[in-house]
Amino acid sequence: MYNTVMQQFTKTADAIKLDPEIRKILEATTNEIVVHFPVKLDSGKIKIFTGYRVQHNNVLGPYKEGLRYHPSLNIGDAKALAMWMTWKTSLAGLPYGGAKGGIQLDPREYSLSELERITRRFTYALGDNIGPEYDIPAPDVNTNEQTMAWISDTYMSAKPSSERSRNKHIVTGKPVGSGGLEGRDRSTGFGVFLNIKLWYESQNENLDGKTFIVQGFGNVGYWTSYFLSKEGAILIGVQDTHATLYNKNGIDVANLHNHCKPRKGSIKGYADAREITSEEFFGLECNILIPAAMGNQITCDNAHKIKAELIAEGANGPTDFEGESILLDRKITIIPDILCNSGGVIGSYFEWLQNRNGEIWHLEEVMLKLEKKMIEVFKKTELIVKENHIDWRSAAYIMAITRIETVYRQRGIFP
Repeated sequence: MYNTVMQQFTKTADAIKLDPEIRKILEATTNEIVVHFPVKLDSGKIKIFTGYRVQHNNVLGPYKEGLRYHPSLNIGDAKALAMWMTWKTSLAGLPYGGAKGGIQLDPREYSLSELERITRRFTYALGDNIGPEYDIPAPDVNTNEQTMAWISDTYMSAKPSSERSRNKHIVTGKPVGSGGLEGRDRSTGFGVFLNIKLWYESQNENLDGKTFIVQGFGNVGYWTSYFLSKEGAILIGVQDTHATLYNKNGIDVANLHNHCKPRKGSIKGYADAREITSEEFFGLECNILIPAAMGNQITCDNAHKIKAELIAEGANGPTDFEGESILLDRKITIIPDILCNSGGVIGSYFEWLQNRNGEIWHLEEVMLKLEKKMIEVFKKTELIVKENHIDWRSAAYIMAITRIETVYRQRGIFP
């Protein structure tokens, strides 16, 4: 993923003739934090875990975004994801910079009580490398509102009693009862859906009868499917780490979601669809492909198989540089991750404001604000696409990086 993000940055920097001194700054991460910490497991044995937090750039505001728990996580992935987050927050016009991190582990191998101890010990190990006005984590792959509640409680508990309530916005994506935002759970998926809807509207079409396939049926995949199906689109294929399902007549989103709940999110064993091989997934006939799982899924090895007319990136970095080149040559439109899935960080911003100001926002208000913000960003990106006759990722990157360059030109470099 790091190679991909650097290739994308280099392409944009060359295109806009980015100031070479600012280019040096943006090519580098500001801080790369690695912590090794011990946790006592249920068996009584001690295990050492490795955690990461990479802070790419904070010229626009505090570092922001996810912590993931995954066995393949490494410092290179964290650097790539942090850089993408810098572009995403800039594109969305938010007062944030980019960060990413997590722990190298498979959460399925640990009990709930072990995950709580691991999370709390990781938070303690990070110490003041995170903070509500400095670096604000959020959920990502294999983490959720419960994870954020543990982090929030651990961080606030380490502060003097008189200061604890002032640190509630240390993380976003918390449970609603613990200061979380109504609608934060669906904000990323709603953003993916809305970008798809707006793109079809720009083509003078609607979603009714459009077929789509989704890779990953977690939070993002489910909510995207939910909103698309409400507009008349038809889910015909789903893939996760356990199975690949296909039904040309359609898969009921609510039924599949209910099937997954007692199975730790797995789609395997769903009765109303045929299980096919994982290699067949990207070659399914459909209008829309939504990669909403992990990075580097669409590559030069499978890009030629894709039959969709539109790819909406629900995941971060699902398409590598070579794969994208093949898709663009084939005239397939890609709505890039930093635009397509930015509903999540916009929702996080709303939660941060809610906590910071001591307010409570209701669901209808949140969704209206989210829709207004995402339409604004989509329209601005679309304008660059049309004016310059370029692809959507190039347009989004130009908009994001130009904003950061402008701030550096205005402020200068200390000292």
